[in-house]
Amino acid sequence: MEEISADAPLITNDAVVLGILVIILAFVFKTASSERPLFKKFYGVVPSILLCYLIPSLLNSFGIISGEESNLYFVASRYLLPASLVLFTVSLDLKEIWKLRHKAGLMFITGTIGILIGGPLAILIVSTFAPDIVGGQGPDAVWRGMTTIAGSWIGGGANQLAMFEVFQPDPNLFSAMIAVDVIVANVWMALLLYGAGKSDQLDKFFNADSTAVNNLKDKVEKYRLNIMRLPTMADTMTVVGVGLGVTGVSHFFSDMIAPWIAENAPYLERFSLTSDFFWLVVIATIFGISLSFTRARELEGVGASRIGSVFLYILVATIGMQMDVSAIFSQPGLFLVGFIWIIIHMLLLVIVAKWIKAPFFFLAVGSEANVGGAASAPIIASAFHPALAPVGVLLAIFGYAIGTYTAYICGILMQLVAP
Repeated sequence: MEEISADAPLITNDAVVLGILVIILAFVFKTASSERPLFKKFYGVVPSILLCYLIPSLLNSFGIISGEESNLYFVASRYLLPASLVLFTVSLDLKEIWKLRHKAGLMFITGTIGILIGGPLAILIVSTFAPDIVGGQGPDAVWRGMTTIAGSWIGGGANQLAMFEVFQPDPNLFSAMIAVDVIVANVWMALLLYGAGKSDQLDKFFNADSTAVNNLKDKVEKYRLNIMRLPTMADTMTVVGVGLGVTGVSHFFSDMIAPWIAENAPYLERFSLTSDFFWLVVIATIFGISLSFTRARELEGVGASRIGSVFLYILVATIGMQMDVSAIFSQPGLFLVGFIWIIIHMLLLVIVAKWIKAPFFFLAVGSEANVGGAASAPIIASAFHPALAPVGVLLAIFGYAIGTYTAYICGILMQLVAP
């Protein structure tokens, strides 16, 4: 008889877990659209997308399901994410997106600088009252492990592994830093999702000029109303076929390009160009943008972005189930450093957003394109409007390109200030 681990989740069958996640999504959206006063008051305070994220995280934290043992996140990020990117970009208005470049780019760079200086400052702050937390020698030096977080928060998984190879932290320390990375980044994402539901109030705080963002949303809505019709079975299958079909083609090319670069130009690994996932996101986005110049653009009228949103919300739920809040209590000192780090990142973003009167949308997407990368930046962007998802993707791709170099500089600075 097979022995069951005491730490094993209550439910291990991914088919059952997927059913639970989809039921949660259905319940949230059904109640969010309810006219009952109780639900209207509740969702007036708590954004629906935040619940799609937090409820799975609670199930994971209480041991009912396990994000670590499940393959659902991998499936959603590799199959549903690129399909949703295609369906979001198929009706893209590049001219309007281009108008967002200045403030979007500045807030992204601000977010990067916040990570770059936040790590060293977090070490300096904690070292004033608890130097043992950020100390250590050789491979056990905490600053070495923190360089892997810098790689993840500026770029992505490939950049994180690059920092592991460069600075060689102890594997046990690296495991602890992965926990800090996941928990802190997920808590921050939850706050951004909450803020997305309160963006009007936050824009007033920033005295924001959201004209360009609103113009893009208005143009998309008008275009959608002009071409909208009741979809037939053929229409729906065409939308799904385009989304998943282009995803398959994107996998085909990424499976060829990434290994070829790894073999023939391994030095390009520093730009994440040997990562399959990087090329998957890039190629799917390119195909989606290309289709926006064809009649495929009219698929928006039969629900392209709506089906893309379904795919993306399933990804939201699978990301949520990666967070185990109880992990914070296992090594509270390291998590304290991580939260101080992300607070510095946040404060710098708020200061610059207030200075340039940027809408909260630019702050949220500029931050998540750094901290979350291509998997979660479009989620944050689409929480404002599906038409804005490509902005998150494009910024996240840029983060992959600069992640290794910027994280390396961050690592050197952390080494200089470490006790």
